[in-house]
Amino acid sequence: MERPKNRFLEELAKGLGTHQDSENILREYATHIDEILIESLDCENEEAVMERIVARLGSPKEISDMWQEELSVTPSNMKWLFILLNIFFFGGGSLLTLVHNLYEWKWVSLVWSHLTAIPTLIAILYLFFWALLGYEIGKGFGHGGRTLLKKTFFLSLIPNILLMVLTVFEIIPHSWFAPLLTKTFIIACIIFTIILYPISVIGYRWGKKASI
Repeated sequence: MERPKNRFLEELAKGLGTHQDSENILREYATHIDEILIESLDCENEEAVMERIVARLGSPKEISDMWQEELSVTPSNMKWLFILLNIFFFGGGSLLTLVHNLYEWKWVSLVWSHLTAIPTLIAILYLFFWALLGYEIGKGFGHGGRTLLKKTFFLSLIPNILLMVLTVFEIIPHSWFAPLLTKTFIIACIIFTIILYPISVIGYRWGKKASI
């Protein structure tokens, strides 16, 4: 019965390589395997025992890949991922607006007219992005992620603030955003901006619970 356990742990150790928590991970899985071995007295041979271990815990490769992937998720990576995603959204929207107003490309006008017809849907999807930001930080870093959430949120918000300033001072012509730039739309934008942080905090708390 010990041979399936040793074989499993050897393959797992090989997959983990130089992972900083490899000893703790192996110790934890050894405990789980001991519990499975006690329940495996009905197995006819060692291969059947091994199959039961893999069925319960996953293969050594699956486990080591999971831990290696987790190791690559650092606070810095997480922060810059969401900052760059928000810049990508604004960069894409800005490019579309620019091309739509400077060139008479039919397909761009078609995309523009479709997008400006569904501002509410886009706003809801954008709220989901901020909720996801909080969720991923909460799930990945738990209680210690609150400071990371604040830093990521405020840095990610820079493109939003910049666009508002450029629009308010008419550095970007208001006509470029027709037919969006109505009084109702401006008020909605202000409200949505105000609730972005609470939405992120709700996502963060949800992710923190999911990590336990």
